This record gives sequence, C-alpha cells and structure tokens, in this order.
Amino acid sequence: RLTRVLHAAVEQQPPPRKGIFRPKMRYAHQGGQNPPLIIVHGNALDAIPDSYRRYLETRFRSEFKLDGTPLRIEFKSSQNPYIQQGAK
Repeated sequence: RLTRVLHAAVEQQPPPRKGIFRPKMRYAHQGGQNPPLIIVHGNALDAIPDSYRRYLETRFRSEFKLDGTPLRIEFKSSQNPYIQQGAK
C-alpha cells in the first residue's frame, strides 16, 4: 500500500530534475514504528530536495491519517551494477 501511495504522489507531482537525471522512486516499505519510518528505494534519490521530501510526508500523512505524528522518510539509492568496480 505504501508503494501505491508513492506512485500516485509521483504521478501527480514528479520530482524535479537534477542536471540530466530525474530521481526515479521504485518502491516504499515501512522501516520502523516509533516514529513511523518509510524507506523509499530508487535511483538518483540523493538529488531530491527537502521540499519534495515534505510533499511526500504530507501525502503519506493524509493518506494514512497520521495527523500530528512525526513521520520520517529515508531514501536509499541503488547502485548501477554495470559500472566497473576498479577497472583493470
């Protein structure tokens, strides 16, 4: 259900580009309970500004009725498996 809310939020308001790359959010899951922690996985997520993080927090709060509850969102970027590690 977290992933569906994430995709709906991204579809309505995509994240801003940073250079030539647009951050791509793949899926979300719960990472903790007190306070609630939502972990979002994807590519180029280190380029997401604080304003977009607040937008996602607001969307999750309104969807799951968490008004007044502190909510943390953590972004985890995946690495490209085709980049050569220490080319010989």
